[in-house]
Amino acid sequence: MVNSIIQGYVGLTHGIVYLMTDGLPNMVMIAVGGILLYLAVKKGVEPLLLVPIGFGCLLTNLPLSDLMEEHGLLKFFYDIGIATEIFPLLIFIGIGAMTDFTPLLENPKILLFGAAGQAGIFITLLLALALGFGKLEAVSIGIIGACDGPTAIYVTSLYAPQLLGPVSVAAYSYMSLVPIIQPPIMRILTTQRERVVRMPIPSQSTVSARTRLLFPIVVTIITALIAPKGLALMGTIMLGNFMKESGVVARLTGASENEIANIVTLFLGLAIGGTMNGHVFLQTTTLAVFALGFVAICFDTIAGIFLGKIMCFVTGGKINPLIGAAGISAYPMAARVVQVQGQKYDKRNYLLMHAMGANTGGQIGSVMAAAVMLSVLKGMGLI
Repeated sequence: MVNSIIQGYVGLTHGIVYLMTDGLPNMVMIAVGGILLYLAVKKGVEPLLLVPIGFGCLLTNLPLSDLMEEHGLLKFFYDIGIATEIFPLLIFIGIGAMTDFTPLLENPKILLFGAAGQAGIFITLLLALALGFGKLEAVSIGIIGACDGPTAIYVTSLYAPQLLGPVSVAAYSYMSLVPIIQPPIMRILTTQRERVVRMPIPSQSTVSARTRLLFPIVVTIITALIAPKGLALMGTIMLGNFMKESGVVARLTGASENEIANIVTLFLGLAIGGTMNGHVFLQTTTLAVFALGFVAICFDTIAGIFLGKIMCFVTGGKINPLIGAAGISAYPMAARVVQVQGQKYDKRNYLLMHAMGANTGGQIGSVMAAAVMLSVLKGMGLI
């Protein structure tokens, strides 16, 4: 009994001494983990991911923690799910199973917004290179502009694992802040006349079941021909969508949307949190990643709205430029932002279905942008 008390006292003393000397960065990150948990629980900011990330951050920064050491719990999750790329790809199957591409198929030209919504990726890539980041690091930072957490995790874990913590947290933080970041940009870049442009509400779907079933197959084949390096990304999201549209594997579709996605999200968040050790995370590089990520999201929105203004002019005022803001991959959040902003200026304006088309186009655009970048890197011999 006495020995146990003495051992406990010695362990506590070592922990306090560690915190007072080398442990200051860890104390800061414990506070950061607490903030992430607060945002998730009290503010509802991406709780499904921020709760495990925040708790993983807490676990890895506690005194004498060895959970990210060899055979540690968090290291195990990292090795089996992130180092092998499995976790983000499994999540993509669930995303595909939850996505309805019908609004996009009803108006295919809206796919252009999904392309414009990736402009921030390439602008941020150039900025990161200009700031001295390596090519692979710059690509990983630029991909924050996809506004797609799994894509950012997939690319970064492969080619810049040292940036996985900041890139992941930045990607999901900015995704959750889309309703705050986008409206001021939408208001500044559009005129009152453009904001109240009404677009007809589709009375019923004109897309056949055969078209919806063939769409994921065609997109997968095109990706394999254009950017084969990104086939795993596009293939998994399209597999999930094909299962949904086939209607014959309801159990697999439901499991992909729910049980598998939930379990993988838990382990993925813990593994990401485990990379947020104070001595690694608290560097000027982290601040630069967050700043560049913000730039990426802003330029995505700007490019989408400018394309919307051009299409509005070309069509004689039949396209509301606001839907250009939905050309990012934050699905369906960005589409809801467009709907809310449209009704703010005209309560009878219903832009949701058109915005959903642009938003699903943004999902395809973000994955294709990552696929193209990876294929280019392979062609350059960098990967």
